[in-house]
Amino acid sequence: MQHRVFIPALHRDLTDGHEMVTVEGESVAEVVTQLEARYPGLEARLCAEGRIRPHIAVAINGEVTRRGLRQKLDAESEIHFIPALSGG
Repeated sequence: MQHRVFIPALHRDLTDGHEMVTVEGESVAEVVTQLEARYPGLEARLCAEGRIRPHIAVAINGEVTRRGLRQKLDAESEIHFIPALSGG
């Protein structure tokens, strides 16, 4: 199944500026694997030690999931990797 993945602005240097890409996968882990195959280096920015980095949230169809890479994808989905905002 195809999923639309929205790439955060700070990672678009790895996707040739693409804001959205389409990849296949049955879980967030498979989506990340597909992203890495197409855009080397993206997995390292999204993941560390086999899990989504703590400062990144994953939203599937507008709902933030706490399951991270283990989150299953049942149908075509919109996936957003949302970096934490900081300020001061």
